[in-house]
Amino acid sequence: MSVITIYTDGAAKGNPGNGGYGVVMMSGHHKKELSEGFRLTTNNRMELLSVIVALETIKTTNAQVEIFSDSKYVVDSVEKKWVFGWQKKGFKGKKNIDLWQRFLKIYPKHQVKFNWVKGHAGNLYNERCDELAVQAAEGQNLLIDEGYEKESSEGLF
Repeated sequence: MSVITIYTDGAAKGNPGNGGYGVVMMSGHHKKELSEGFRLTTNNRMELLSVIVALETIKTTNAQVEIFSDSKYVVDSVEKKWVFGWQKKGFKGKKNIDLWQRFLKIYPKHQVKFNWVKGHAGNLYNERCDELAVQAAEGQNLLIDEGYEKESSEGLF
């Protein structure tokens, strides 16, 4: 089985603001692009969601996956194993718990390696993901990021 190469990116206008993610997935001769936009979210949420959606899109299990992201937040959280410590401590004091929990459900189903790439540095697929994310964020009929809107409204009153 060939390696599935995935490029991901997230964008938010205002952070928080309207946001979106972009994904380019490649394996052999196959290529797929994914994107969605949300009315109120953060850049980090979109960076993480792009990875989650990409992994959830894979139809097989135990796939060999190589992910390229310009998000130090996502790459370091996984590669430096921070997220597993957060999980053991019940994510106390951490943000984006809903997305990290969703990530931790799909992550063990594949053999995943993360690679950090410099953003806006001319990498063809990273640039394409950025275009997809920005277009999604600026699109019509933006979705509700329920995890963010719920999290941000709790504790205000």
